[in-house]
Amino acid sequence: MMGYQICSCCVMDTSDPDIIFDDQGVCNHCKGAKKKLRKIEVQRRNFDIDAFSAKVKTAGKGKKYDCIVGISGGVDSCYVMYLVKKMGLRPLAVHIDNGWDSELAVQNIKNLLEKLEIDLYTYVVDWQEFRSLQLAFFRASTPDCEIPTDHMIFPVMGMMAHKYKCKYIIMGHNNASESILPHSWSQGHFDWHYIRSVYKMYGDNSHGLKSFPYFSRPDYDYFTRKFIWFDILDYIDYNKENAKKFLQENYEWRDYGGKHYESFYTRFYQTYILPVKFGYDKRRMHLSSLIAAGQMSRSEALEVLKTPPYDDSTIERDIEYFLEKMQITREEFDKIMSSKPLHYEDYPNNENDLTGKIIKKLSKMFGGGNDQ
Repeated sequence: MMGYQICSCCVMDTSDPDIIFDDQGVCNHCKGAKKKLRKIEVQRRNFDIDAFSAKVKTAGKGKKYDCIVGISGGVDSCYVMYLVKKMGLRPLAVHIDNGWDSELAVQNIKNLLEKLEIDLYTYVVDWQEFRSLQLAFFRASTPDCEIPTDHMIFPVMGMMAHKYKCKYIIMGHNNASESILPHSWSQGHFDWHYIRSVYKMYGDNSHGLKSFPYFSRPDYDYFTRKFIWFDILDYIDYNKENAKKFLQENYEWRDYGGKHYESFYTRFYQTYILPVKFGYDKRRMHLSSLIAAGQMSRSEALEVLKTPPYDDSTIERDIEYFLEKMQITREEFDKIMSSKPLHYEDYPNNENDLTGKIIKKLSKMFGGGNDQ
């Protein structure tokens, strides 16, 4: 069994069971991120933002909107919204309200879109149904508790692009702050079979997932052929701290304290559930991504990690709020938190059922990817 080790270049460590170190103590995540960022640098040099803008405008000619842009209230998505408006595009902002939005995120969205004069569509989930799905994942004891929200993004964005006949869907994902994503820390985001299996085992089957926006493999193939999904921040010189300052100075944007913390659920899940139950501190991957991008030093990241992921003075209040929203007792919460951690592979999914195994075998034979 591997003893504890931390990368000599970034701050990823053996809390990722799949991490690999070379003779100099540099981890595979660093190497992969830097390789990815070198490719992005090449595509950035060859990118003509005016030519891209012209393509989007041509595709959207005669339509109400020429692109769909997701917005969460966080820095990345808000900066994308500013950027597409600056390019002269006519975006429709799409937000998913999963019942956990912080007041700060809602206000950030309102301030920005009002100043930019951009229309907003908000998809509001069926709370009881969605609560049951999130609770099912919590009870399943996997580190994949955010999959219900992440999975929705793809079909909701595709649905709106289809409705308004927009060819372009512009997203805020970027490798400057998200180049490192340990596979073992979360899996199955695109796997409807996995999601449905977990719900069937631990959810409210008297209600079912009647309205939850999901997609299967054929849906994924259709959406990726039908629309152009464009991560525009990978094509510009994007610096997260500079973007924060710009939004604060010009659009009354307020910081929410951490990566994706615009959602209470995400903040609680990443700062408490993951590190306490699984030993995963997602700050490591976020900070390591910034180190790889040259936007933070390793010493600065290590200083951040000296502080605990959650605030001792507020954690009990956060737990109580979580229990109230999820409608479970403290006894059940403590039991789940102390139960054995399980993973994607422990449940039926597109990798381990018969159909999935056949698809995986054929994909390997003919050079394709997996079915996740």
